[in-house]
Amino acid sequence: MENTTVYTTVLTYNSNSDEITSHNYFKNDGGRSKYYKGKTGDCVVRAIAIALELDYKLVYDEIAELNKSFEGVKSARNGTNKKVYDAYLKKHGWKWHSAPKFDGRKARHYDMPSGRCIGRMAKHLVAIIDKQVYDTWDSTHKMVYGYYAKS
Repeated sequence: MENTTVYTTVLTYNSNSDEITSHNYFKNDGGRSKYYKGKTGDCVVRAIAIALELDYKLVYDEIAELNKSFEGVKSARNGTNKKVYDAYLKKHGWKWHSAPKFDGRKARHYDMPSGRCIGRMAKHLVAIIDKQVYDTWDSTHKMVYGYYAKS
């Protein structure tokens, strides 16, 4: 008999905020709130800071500098080109892996390997630690195209 692990997502409804969250999701801004206020499109910086256990500002500054050389704009607040974060992660010893393939369904966060990785979803990067999503919002419903993990 084949060993099979089944993951069940339990949803919680918060009537005060009308928010539904997954028990596989942990709210985490990667340390951004120490430096910046408000919302922004910095998922690349957050995911890297969380997964690599680095200071948010350090990652932000390095990604912004790389972004300037690739895109001409020294910022990491409004999205980051794949070439930029791919080069950054390779520099830190992380490697790209395609998501596992399944019959009849797409890969999700709980299909990623145990340990620390960064999942790439549609227009989003997210830290996944031991099959749990760490982000500012619950993206557990999104499919994962692939992931970066330490080589």
